[in-house]
Amino acid sequence: MKCVMTLGMLCALAVTGAKAQSDKGPTDPKAQKTYAEALGWVKEHKSGAALDSFRKADKQDGGHCQACQSQIINLGLSTGDFKAADEAAQELIGEAKDPKSLALAHMKQDDAAKAQFEKYVAMVSDNTAEQQMAQRYADRPDLVRARLAPNFAVTTTDGQRLSLEDLEGKVVLIDFWATWCGPCREALPHIREIAQKFQGQPLVVLSVSLDKDESKWKDFVAKNGMTWMQYRDGDGDIARLFAVHAIPHTFTIDSDGVLQDEHIGDGSIEGKLKKLCARARQLEEIQRTTAKLEQ
Repeated sequence: MKCVMTLGMLCALAVTGAKAQSDKGPTDPKAQKTYAEALGWVKEHKSGAALDSFRKADKQDGGHCQACQSQIINLGLSTGDFKAADEAAQELIGEAKDPKSLALAHMKQDDAAKAQFEKYVAMVSDNTAEQQMAQRYADRPDLVRARLAPNFAVTTTDGQRLSLEDLEGKVVLIDFWATWCGPCREALPHIREIAQKFQGQPLVVLSVSLDKDESKWKDFVAKNGMTWMQYRDGDGDIARLFAVHAIPHTFTIDSDGVLQDEHIGDGSIEGKLKKLCARARQLEEIQRTTAKLEQ
C-alpha cells in the first residue's frame, strides 16, 4: 500500500505522459495566461497556488488542457492531494486516444494489459512510485477492475501517525462505531476477539469512533480494554471518505489496498481475514526471497 497513486493516475501518465510533456498548453487565450501564472507558482514552489491556477486554466480551456491535467497529477502526488490528482487523471484518460493498459485490463485481456504495464515499468526511473505501481499492475492486471480503498491518514490515541500507505503488505480492518451506538457496543466483544486472535498476523485493526465528546470516548475505550488502534473521527472526515452512513460498519482491505469486504452490522468476517492474512504472508515471503536473490 506504499503507493497511493490510483489506477487512473498511472494509466494517464503511462499512456499520455510523453504527449503531455510535449504539449505547449491550452489553446484558449485566457487559459494560456492562467497556465503561465501557474508555471510561475511552480517555480516559486507554491504548490497550492499552482494547483488552483492549473485547475482554472483547464476549466477555461473547456477541460481539454492535457498539459494542465498532467501538471495537476504531478503536483497532487507530490503534495498528497490525491483527490486532485485522481480527478485530473480521469480527465486525461478521457482525452487520451489510446489508453491501452487501462482499456485492455477492463476488457479482461490481462496478458495484453500486462505487456503494456511492463513497457511502462521499463520507461520510468527505478524505485519511483510510478514504477512500483506499474509493476503492481503488471503483476496483477485484475487490480484494474478492483475497488481500491481511499487513502487516509490519522493519529491514533497513542500518538502514532497512521496512513494507508504505511500499511504496505498488511490486511486492514477498519471498524466505524460510536459509544452512543447500541449495536456497536454489542459488536465490541467480536472486534476485541478478532484483535486478540490475529495478534502476530499481518493484520491491523483500526476502530474509528464518530463520537463528538472526546473525554467520554477516551473513558469508554479505557474502561473496555480497547487496546488496539483507536481514532476519533469527530468531524466525520474519514467516515465521509468511506461513505459511511450507518454504524457499526466495517471495511476489510487486502495487502494490495483493495476493498475486499464491507459489512453494516456485526457480520462474520474472520474467514475472509484468515485468507487475506495467509495471502499477505505469502507475498511477504516472495518479497524476501526476491530481495535475497537480488543481493
